[in-house]
Amino acid sequence: MECSLMASKILMPGLTPTMEEGTIASWLVKEGDAISPGDVIAEIETDKAVIELEAAEAGVIAKILVPEGSEDIKVDAVIALLRQEGNSDTHAEEAPAQVVPVPAAEVSSADSLAPKGPREKIKASPAARHLARNENIDLAEVQGSGPGNRILKGDVESAAKTTAASQPAFIPASDIPYEERPMTGMRKVIARRMQESKRNVPHLYLAIDIEIDSLLRTRRVFNAACEGWKTTINDFIVRAVAMALREVPSVNVQFTTDKLICFQRADVAVAVAVNGGLVTPVIRGADIKSLLEISREAKGLVEKARNGKLLPEDYQGGSFTVSNVGMYGIKNAQAVINPPQAAIIAIGQGTERAVVRNGELAVATVLTATLSCDHRVIDGATSSEFLAAVKRLLEDPEKLLN
Repeated sequence: MECSLMASKILMPGLTPTMEEGTIASWLVKEGDAISPGDVIAEIETDKAVIELEAAEAGVIAKILVPEGSEDIKVDAVIALLRQEGNSDTHAEEAPAQVVPVPAAEVSSADSLAPKGPREKIKASPAARHLARNENIDLAEVQGSGPGNRILKGDVESAAKTTAASQPAFIPASDIPYEERPMTGMRKVIARRMQESKRNVPHLYLAIDIEIDSLLRTRRVFNAACEGWKTTINDFIVRAVAMALREVPSVNVQFTTDKLICFQRADVAVAVAVNGGLVTPVIRGADIKSLLEISREAKGLVEKARNGKLLPEDYQGGSFTVSNVGMYGIKNAQAVINPPQAAIIAIGQGTERAVVRNGELAVATVLTATLSCDHRVIDGATSSEFLAAVKRLLEDPEKLLN
């Protein structure tokens, strides 16, 4: 019997539809350990969270091929070998010599590596695509030199050099101490996605001031009636945004090259700052959930996010994002759209400001909400209507309790 039949391969799992690589955060087993189906054997760090890897079958860990801390491990690369109990150690030792993890870019076809959608029309070699991802190079902006203008690895290398040459070199001053830190997988993905968003998505920004004194009073009364449960201002904002999306559905959309995706449910993502980056867990069907349901779900998701326990189903999708930076004392912010979504709203701090009512000065607690829209699918009139709806709901908070 061949050695490859005596040992099973443990592969880097694809934990999300868009995951291409991950980091072995830690191994929870060592070579020689016996495992059963469902045992947690490793922790895998994705761009969003650390997720537990469970064993699919029973056996003995014959060889760990990728040590913990290893970054950018391609999905489906072999990370360990599992020997069936009863098989000889000799076979288990021979098998690792024959099974060596190979980067996906070297063994996959160009079609299998091509991103979904319009990018499939770009002709590029697997090596070129692999290098482009690592260097954050948009293949759509690279001129191919191969047959039929196919993009080769050398074309991407040239583009990377051109991009690097256009950036000012970092030359540390001799009297300023510094250290270099490797970017985490999460930070790399955030950097790539934000760069793609600002480069490819025409952002439209609109801001509106919202008086929240009535909201603050309503929140105090509501919390007093909830027997210890404390809603946050952000819970009210998520509820108002969800109701506004139902009222102005033209904002609850997504852009594709040849069609407009119109969502029939408001799945509101909430930006949560975590160590090393930002995650956006999703409150699904927020437009049909009560304020208390939103509050409890949001608290649970925030706790999971900050503990690195979010599951893919907790953060995948989302049709709109709320980013509240008011707790940091920020009065106004313009957020970058999280593709493929088409809009995000940034909420500033509520502060006492002078306002004019009936020709007289007064003092009110006011926050500024700034909407960032994908101008390809959301125009100024539609976004203005949406912001007006959010303002109306937050300034008449009784409607958020229904």
